[in-house]
Order: sequence, then structure tokens, then C-alpha cells
Amino acid sequence: MEAREQSAASTLVPAQPRIRNVVALTSAWNYEIMPVKRRKLSKSVEIYTPKDALIPARLGGGVLKESVTRELPSKKVISYALAYVNPAIYAGDNGRVLGYDNKHGFSHRHFMGQVTAEAFLGYAELYERFEREWQEIAIKFVNGE
Repeated sequence: MEAREQSAASTLVPAQPRIRNVVALTSAWNYEIMPVKRRKLSKSVEIYTPKDALIPARLGGGVLKESVTRELPSKKVISYALAYVNPAIYAGDNGRVLGYDNKHGFSHRHFMGQVTAEAFLGYAELYERFEREWQEIAIKFVNGE
């Protein structure tokens, strides 16, 4: 009977997470490839949530956060959230200076407490836009603008 309970319990345990390489911020504006764990909630959905990236104070400080949920096997992005959090720049909205997500049923942009609807043209394009924008904001902050 114990063998049946153990085998039933083992079938409920999810498979080992896969490792994927991602880009992480290191010194200056250099990037480094790091392994990140992805977890599968079920056979039809995958959530990708890397560790938060800490930005050095000399580069403006703050934290970068990312979360993406994809439908499998199509790998279509069904929800996402990108955020640049730096309370030294903006204390409202829990320090979120810049963010993009679709958590409220539509794609939108957060910028220092203001929310505006944004068209979603694809996650890769959105990620590149987010990277450009948070870096511009951090540079302006470092330069005192």
C-alpha cells in the first residue's frame, strides 16, 4: 500500500525546471549571460520569472523585475510584467518608475504613477523598448537631469 501512495505522490510532482540563459546587468552597461530557472505550472502554461536584477548605485540604482506567462505548445505570451523600480527616482506606486504589463485585461505602460494604454506588438519588441527606456531614465538620474 505504501508503494502505491509513493508512486501516486511522485506522479504529482512537477518535472525538474529547465535552465535558460538570460541577460543580466553587470558593471557599467555590460551584460552577462546567466542561467535562469523556468517553471511549468501545467502542461499548457509556462511561467518565466528570473531573479530580480539589482542595478548598481553608480548606474542609477534600482531593481529590474520580469515575469512572462506563455501558453504551450504555441509559446504565445498570455501575460507579462516588466518593471524598473527605483524609489530614489519615484516614491509613488511602490517605487515603480517604469513598467509594462497586461494584468488588468489590457496592455499598458506605467510611468511614475501614470497609466496609459499601449498596443502589444510582441514581447521581444516590448522588451527592447523597456530596456531602452529604463536605461535613459537611469542615465538622466545619474546626470542629475
